Amino acid sequence: MLLPIGDDNRDRKTIPFVNYTLIAINIFVFVFWQHFGNNIYFTFAYATIPAEILTGRDIITESQLIADPFTGDVFELPGLQKTPVPVFLTLITSMFMHGGWAHLGGNMLYLGIFGDNLEDRMGHINYLLFYLLTGALAGLSHVFSTFILGQDLLIPSLGASGAISAVLAGYMVLFPRRSVYVWILFVVISVPAFLAVGLWFLFQVSNGLGALGGQQAGGVAYAAHIGGFLFGLLLIMRFVKKKKFRKRV
Repeated sequence: MLLPIGDDNRDRKTIPFVNYTLIAINIFVFVFWQHFGNNIYFTFAYATIPAEILTGRDIITESQLIADPFTGDVFELPGLQKTPVPVFLTLITSMFMHGGWAHLGGNMLYLGIFGDNLEDRMGHINYLLFYLLTGALAGLSHVFSTFILGQDLLIPSLGASGAISAVLAGYMVLFPRRSVYVWILFVVISVPAFLAVGLWFLFQVSNGLGALGGQQAGGVAYAAHIGGFLFGLLLIMRFVKKKKFRKRV
């Protein structure tokens, strides 16, 4: 698998402060509010619960005592917590939470590499609106795929992956031949964006097929990745700033 580590930014004209702010918020929430992923109560309260989105109501379940089948140790499995915001707003709040350092680091790496170029081309406000809208639509993709595939509707979903998938799609449309530097087999090479992003999307599709059997696809919401990417393809040009041309006289 190709791991992007940078791209060609020589033509960027603006400071991507919205992208920097999004990265900072994600890190802040993970460290100070999620307590490095250990605050299960906060996570369950603000994550997207498919059953809540489908019914439009907050669902609260009691904590359960679970016994480890190997050691016999008993531990508490937290139930779903009361959601302090309207349930549909969790489609946004869940975008700023992560399940662990690897989850956070991978997402922020991709956002840092690809988001700044989109913000430069789209403008700060349009980029923020595109990010939030496609992230919410990606979350809905996960919710409906969970329902259609008969998966557990009470498993929380969180992460910025859906919105970042849309960013990748937009990048591929706007900068298809932009050089992306990727790490593979202990060497760094340069490949065009359409190849780097295209291979990433094919990986998401091939792994997402595992969910067709009713499995959770290894705990990864591939439907959100695929949905975010497709919505990014569909919506990117609606958010790109139109260039003004002056007539010669």
